[in-house]
Amino acid sequence: MLGESLAEVGCLWKGKIANNRYMDKRHFLQISAVLVGTAFFSRYINWSSETMASQTEFAVTKSENEWKSILTPEQFQVLRKHGTERAHTSPLDKNYAPGTYVCAGCGQALFTSEGKFDSGTGWPSFFKPIEGAIATTTDRSFFMTRVEVHCSNCGGHLGHVFNDGPKPTGLRYCMNGVSLQFTPA
Repeated sequence: MLGESLAEVGCLWKGKIANNRYMDKRHFLQISAVLVGTAFFSRYINWSSETMASQTEFAVTKSENEWKSILTPEQFQVLRKHGTERAHTSPLDKNYAPGTYVCAGCGQALFTSEGKFDSGTGWPSFFKPIEGAIATTTDRSFFMTRVEVHCSNCGGHLGHVFNDGPKPTGLRYCMNGVSLQFTPA
């Protein structure tokens, strides 16, 4: 009986060695698959919208230090570094007073209160911008493709546009409240 137990231990020990060799090969294949996958999906990881927006000439241009001096740290992070404010933190999300929403960076009028609606997302949402006030670029960050919205006057990042809005446009311009300022009518 003792001999059988030792034989089982020996088999397990030998099996473990064999499995380690097998695991080395499997580990190599897993690493190879990850590297190939990373190379394939790297096009979705880049910050193409930031690059594209920064390479475009806008009517209002300032150095990074000039932007920092006129914007709050939160505005700078969103408008110039393509950040996103936390949902449900902007008082503009629930503001339905008549007026105009302007770019916090340059003051250009972007949206009117007539085009605003409650999307339930926690960010100010509009179904149409003022004509010519915004520009869009393709944003391939965070493993997805989205349409970034920025101010056509200064290039400041405002948010993204989605195809799930109300009539008449069917669009939802989901904006960072910190990138906007409200001017009452």
